[in-house]
Amino acid sequence: MGTTYNVRIWAARQRKDRGQSSAELRWKVGDTPHSQTFATKTLADSRRAQLLTAVNAGEPFDEATGVPMRELRQRNDVSWYQHARDYIEMKWSTSPAKTRTTLADAMATATPALVSSRRGMPDARDLRHALYSWAFNLNRWSDDQPREVTRVLAWVERNALPVSALDDPLVIRKVLTAFTQRLDGGKAAPSTVKRKRAIFHNALGFAVEARRLPHNPLPQVQWVIPPAEDAVDPGCVVNPRQARTLLDAVADQGTRGQHLKAFFGCLYHAAMRPAEAVWLRRENCDLPASGWGTLHLDGSRPRVGRGWTDSGAPHDIRGLKWRPEREIRHVPIPPHFTAMLRDHIERYGVAPDGRLFRTSRGGLVQESGYGEVWARARKQALTPQQHGSPLAARPYDLRHACVSLWLNSGVDPVEVARRAGHSVAVLLKVYAKCLDGATEMANRRIDEALSRWA
Repeated sequence: MGTTYNVRIWAARQRKDRGQSSAELRWKVGDTPHSQTFATKTLADSRRAQLLTAVNAGEPFDEATGVPMRELRQRNDVSWYQHARDYIEMKWSTSPAKTRTTLADAMATATPALVSSRRGMPDARDLRHALYSWAFNLNRWSDDQPREVTRVLAWVERNALPVSALDDPLVIRKVLTAFTQRLDGGKAAPSTVKRKRAIFHNALGFAVEARRLPHNPLPQVQWVIPPAEDAVDPGCVVNPRQARTLLDAVADQGTRGQHLKAFFGCLYHAAMRPAEAVWLRRENCDLPASGWGTLHLDGSRPRVGRGWTDSGAPHDIRGLKWRPEREIRHVPIPPHFTAMLRDHIERYGVAPDGRLFRTSRGGLVQESGYGEVWARARKQALTPQQHGSPLAARPYDLRHACVSLWLNSGVDPVEVARRAGHSVAVLLKVYAKCLDGATEMANRRIDEALSRWA
């Protein structure tokens, strides 16, 4: 059933049930009959007049309930704060932990802009903490809230605008403006703005689905999304010589660095994401005594925080990013890296669950730990000028360097995309960048071609 303009209304009729007089109003919306009983005929005639007014005004009726859509939305109207919580609850069970944090982030940014008054508004950081960590984290809804959090959320409940107010483009514009600003007053990254707008659009679509809005009002606002730079900065991509020097410098950082050298090697030689390398197990590795090996990647363990996962563990249990559940990505690895992994296993063994990399206590490798080792290695391996540049600023940049090396070596982009776990379109848009020094290589090739025709 949906909406229709096909409505037929009959005159109210008097009835006598069990000795009591009443009046019945009957009408038909589409093919569905409806009726309502009133204590007096006057009340029945009044309701009939309301329905006729809606018909004459050209309003659509909901076939299931038999009432005008405007009236149905008024019945269903709730505050934006309640709607945002309903939206979080709707999305929660099917969203991985990292997605849950981005949903909560967008709702926590939009909500302070959707209030009727700023009088008595809590401090911005207190408001952000209460919304992000409590109001929009379904895992904590049954926990006892700190008194300050309860006070802040009570203010939000009292002052939140109704969802129906979002049909005003000027109200929507306030939210979009909020998306462009960080909590410290600086400008938000274009990619962040784009992501939050997409989530907000989805939340408004849910309001239409819940019959709380007649349509999604976001497209009506003449607001340009800030252009986001999706491509990788060529300045962060190392060449093979620099990558080798950095991996050697990692091994120089004591016992932990020696253990993590192969971890960083996974990022550079197999284009693995750090969360995929964290979950690399012996069963994923085909490491022959000579020649190329193969990694059979089947999952990842991104660190999100205990409050956002279903298990209560800080790392979420995930399959491969942007891939169907249980899909396996097969990545060939060169002989020298195959030997590096074999040596790593021979020297350190594996965890009880088969993991190659672990903390001193056997836990999952954490970003804070390997990030510290990488920062020291980078300072040791790079020149002061390179150290002050974006070159390999993050361990993730090793993945960029690996994919760039494959592409610049002439490997078919379809094969590169398969190994990296991307679509070809995303690969060419994001990763098709030059290695450090590749511009000079290209120039030499052009010079050689020109000289042959001189």
